Amino acid sequence: MSDTPIHDRAAATPFPTVTGRAQGYEKRAVDAFLAKAREAFEQDETGTLRSSEIRAVAFPLVKGGYAVHAVDAALGRVEDAFAAREREHALSRLGARAWVAETRDTAQVVLDRLQRPRGERFERVGWMHFGYRVDEVDVVADRVARYLAAGDPVTAEQVRAVAFRLQRGGYRETQVDAVLDAVVEVMLAVG
Repeated sequence: MSDTPIHDRAAATPFPTVTGRAQGYEKRAVDAFLAKAREAFEQDETGTLRSSEIRAVAFPLVKGGYAVHAVDAALGRVEDAFAAREREHALSRLGARAWVAETRDTAQVVLDRLQRPRGERFERVGWMHFGYRVDEVDVVADRVARYLAAGDPVTAEQVRAVAFRLQRGGYRETQVDAVLDAVVEVMLAVG
């Protein structure tokens, strides 16, 4: 047993570490990004780091890294905190009416795309390339469209956690990801 007190061991490894052949996020990259996020949040200056940047961050996968699920869950909470601050700033800058109109406009653009016919919601990559599986994306698109149109229950965490398999001639990944990012932004904006 180690002589290191429990609180010191926890501080040394803020997330569980993967073992065996499994890969996790590179510890130094995660620690550096979270330190940057903490500093930006403590500076209390909107815009130094945005919630969308937190959502888009990627870390190298390595043996012995931090468990992906634990880091992703923490990043979701950090993103929520930054989004709440951005919402407060937007409300004070724009006023409630303009802010709601801006969020509604974004939601409508996303809804219009998601209500296109199945198989035609996003641009497809060529048959020699891989994109997201069309059927899987369409299932998620239907669910998100029901959320936007009728308020069916979907959480930002569920949208963040979506993962699609690949297929030849599938949907272009960048378009799908951009729409899902916009959905999360709308969800966080309405809090």
